Amino acid sequence: MKIFNDQRIVLTLDAGGTNFVFSALQGGKPITDLLTLPSYSNDLKRCLNTIITGFEKINGAIYPEKAVAISFAFPGPAAYKKGVVINPPNFPGFKNSVALGPFLEDYFNLPTFINNDGDLFTYGESIGGFLTEVNKGFRDFEINKKFKNLIGITLGTGFGGGIVINNQICEGDNSAGGEVWLMRNLLEPEIIAEESVSVRGIQLYYKNLSGKSEERSPKEIFEIAIGNENGNKKAAITAYDNMAQVAAEALANIITLIDGAVVIGGGMSGSSELLLPQILKHLNGEIKTRKGEKLNRIVSRAFSFEEKESKNEFYRRATKKVKIPFSSREVEFMANKGIPIGISRLGTSKAIMLGAYAIALNQVENFTLTTKK
Repeated sequence: MKIFNDQRIVLTLDAGGTNFVFSALQGGKPITDLLTLPSYSNDLKRCLNTIITGFEKINGAIYPEKAVAISFAFPGPAAYKKGVVINPPNFPGFKNSVALGPFLEDYFNLPTFINNDGDLFTYGESIGGFLTEVNKGFRDFEINKKFKNLIGITLGTGFGGGIVINNQICEGDNSAGGEVWLMRNLLEPEIIAEESVSVRGIQLYYKNLSGKSEERSPKEIFEIAIGNENGNKKAAITAYDNMAQVAAEALANIITLIDGAVVIGGGMSGSSELLLPQILKHLNGEIKTRKGEKLNRIVSRAFSFEEKESKNEFYRRATKKVKIPFSSREVEFMANKGIPIGISRLGTSKAIMLGAYAIALNQVENFTLTTKK
């Protein structure tokens, strides 16, 4: 992609509730050391001053080169196109609404683009990660096909998501697209999916199933499940199975509407050897009509790109040839619909930064800075 040869520089940051991590990207790659500063999420003034300090230091690091834009992910809710953050739970200091984007534009005189982290993660994986691998496979197998849609989910403190349709982020008319965390929970329909698909979800499942009051980390529960650490192995396996089922049902609903590849990121994606088989099992399972007729849960078959045989089968069974009536010619078509599913190829943070970089380069030429008053 052209951005990997682009010499323009974009300032970016990873905005966490505890720390900010600042950097500058050129050609899709960081060109400065990462700068970490406390976010002061409870204090708006200190938080904004920290953002200024961070970007000023990165500007100093790239001197005499100059950045063409600022682009980063920030927790919502937000009116992202306007750069306005609306009372985000992880930043208590941002009460009501804060025009963060215009504030930075005024201070640095640079176009500023703020987006949802799930959107940027998915976009980054679409232009330089998982989706590029899927499409390379089509070329390698000489199949005239290209995927343009990608569903991204992140498994960690919360259940995040993003959607790319026709190589563009599906932000939504209200900057509220891809809010997968609010989907209905398969196992407990009265609550949201995030209560199961998250750090707190896996911890609660293990605690309840094991009967132990001690709280274990997701990493510890994973190690117990695979037999590397002492604990209730059955409870650990069931905890991950429950999380996988809820995540899979959310994905099934999204796939039914979007029909795209799926990439999984976030800290808990490292437990994919437990999660992915159960996700595939659910997606390739069944659902019934009122009369009891069994139907495939999703139209397409899901394939794991973490298993070589499954990945190869996805390509081998993709196309079929059929003769044209009253003709000797044949037409090749996609007879067997398939959904490739895999783990982030870039790493979540790198994918977010790449997405932020690409968004800035795509939009900076048509961006008009607001005038200070």
